[in-house]
Amino acid sequence: MRGVIFDGGRPMVVDDLQVRAPGPGEVQVSLVAAGICHSDLSVIDRTLPHPAPVVLGHEGAGLVEKVGAGVTHLAPGDHVVLSTLAACGACGDCDRGRPTMCRRSIGRPGQPFSRGGEPLYQFAAVSAFAERTVVKAVQAVRIPADMPLTSASLLGCAVLTGVGAVLNRARVAQGESVLVIGAGGIGLNVLQGARLAGAYPVIAVDANPAKEPTARKFGASCFVDASAMDVEAAVRKIVPNGVDHAFECVGAPHLVRQAVELLDRRGQAVLLGVPPRGAEVPIPISALYLDKSVLGCRYGSSRPHHDVALYTRLYREGRLLLDELVTAVHPVEDFVRAAEDVRGGRVARCVLAF
Repeated sequence: MRGVIFDGGRPMVVDDLQVRAPGPGEVQVSLVAAGICHSDLSVIDRTLPHPAPVVLGHEGAGLVEKVGAGVTHLAPGDHVVLSTLAACGACGDCDRGRPTMCRRSIGRPGQPFSRGGEPLYQFAAVSAFAERTVVKAVQAVRIPADMPLTSASLLGCAVLTGVGAVLNRARVAQGESVLVIGAGGIGLNVLQGARLAGAYPVIAVDANPAKEPTARKFGASCFVDASAMDVEAAVRKIVPNGVDHAFECVGAPHLVRQAVELLDRRGQAVLLGVPPRGAEVPIPISALYLDKSVLGCRYGSSRPHHDVALYTRLYREGRLLLDELVTAVHPVEDFVRAAEDVRGGRVARCVLAF
């Protein structure tokens, strides 16, 4: 079968992958669509260390092909979105409704794939850049059969992370001000999460002025072009005292500091971007006085089965934008070209089709 692998030196599209059958509590999924996320590219450029060779991809949707022993909530033919959370469902964090904190979901990656007799690692417990993959049954979230899988695939990461960061982690309230630094795939979903929460004003910041129309479509009431103006001065012109919530969606240390410095009293900065390994941010302690806080956020603090059902309903009501996120769809063989579009910031989300 076809797939995209990273051998430790470069990514390549191959057609001789194999994946084992699902074991107890697992399902095999035939992928239809998979979004390209910067986290996949971070493995290639070593910003995100990962053992190789590895089958890339972690944001996908498809059809259940086979179910393993003990799986009763899914059946072959079900349409599903894949979640990266291979949570155990039985630990203290899972019991408290915090599956993103389950330690069993953050372990060493398995090796369900092989190529020429050599085992390959799975990325983020999913590996969506393959025609078929094997995941824990809890990771396959059923969606309505009439929902377009190309759009639905983005629920698995970009939407869960971005919208979830607003609704679950920051718990933005109606009328609170929001700053979003970086209007890429995650940032756009933070913007629409802020819109859904009723935030105002919602300020998008990006160094690419061409992103302004899309940012406004997703929920920005103001746009600051970081390539042409002093960001802090521009933001403070809109909210002189600073913002209630700042979301850093790039992963650049100087932007993390900027997010903190633009907070109002009791404001909180939520970190979503993936920084280089070992990166540090010098923040003056005084910047955190007056009850300000810096929050990490893993996967939008999501509960995938609950949240995907909610986002699916909002999509069908026309309140959550998914189709508009898909800038381009490429066959999996065009991965290298599609990845360059993602790196160049020319797309909101690029989707691979199988």
